[in-house]
Amino acid sequence: MSRASASGPPGTRAADRLLGASDVRRLAADLGIHPTKTRGQNFVIDANTVRRIVKTAALSSDDVVVEVGPGLGSLTLGLLPEVSRVVAVEIDPVLAMALPVTVAQWRPDLSDGLEVVTADALRLSALPGPAPTALVSNLPYNVAVPVLLSLLAQFPTIHRVLVMVQSEVADRLAAEPGSRTYGVPSVKARWYGEVRRAGSVGRSVFWPAPNVDSGLVSLVRTSPPDTNASRDEVFAVVDAAFSQRRKTLRSALSRWAGSPAAAEAAMRAAGVDPGLRGEQLAVDDFARIAERRAGVAP
Repeated sequence: MSRASASGPPGTRAADRLLGASDVRRLAADLGIHPTKTRGQNFVIDANTVRRIVKTAALSSDDVVVEVGPGLGSLTLGLLPEVSRVVAVEIDPVLAMALPVTVAQWRPDLSDGLEVVTADALRLSALPGPAPTALVSNLPYNVAVPVLLSLLAQFPTIHRVLVMVQSEVADRLAAEPGSRTYGVPSVKARWYGEVRRAGSVGRSVFWPAPNVDSGLVSLVRTSPPDTNASRDEVFAVVDAAFSQRRKTLRSALSRWAGSPAAAEAAMRAAGVDPGLRGEQLAVDDFARIAERRAGVAP
């Protein structure tokens, strides 16, 4: 069946078949779904926000998109017409079972492009079908950063990301060295690619409305820093540096290195001033420190 001839809810055109506030509430009621804070469930009820997310994601018709936490399908219905395939990862079995039914009702012409995986995204190590090329999601706010970093690590074929997260988290992910919000998420995200803030989203587009504003974060994958140190070794330095944020790196990295003297030696070998603090370093600086540590005696 062609996209133009597909049937759908009465009085709608194919391009307009996105869920609105009344549709989301009706679907939830039919399923007996009551959004919970435990799973970070805040469903998007504004079709224009969905269109904005899809446009900002800059996807192509060849993309295979991973969507984490599709919920009732608001964003899923916006993604399906634009890409080759959407793999929706949903932890809630009721929502996972309902999503294909919703898509079949609203966009039967696109049902074949949807794959639903009932799983915890934090424990995901494989996905069915072709390798994913993009991640576009309204991430559950309580696990947004761990999910983002885990998927980037597990699926190196993901080259483009656009996620909606809590506004403060968006600021931290996109922060530059030296800023007040720069920290562990900022550095680790930079390991994988170029990160930027891609917009703000108000509370009224969700049901139930969260107590915080939201933000869009874009990441385009690039090569990691040129280093002989592994990602885990570099991330260990990052974690240590920010575990005592107010202290100089000589002090903050002393336990990681074995002693303050060993920490200072590793930093000087890497060309990093031991008197600096973690928020002043870029990911390449952390990589050089991790690399030099192997040759420094405690």
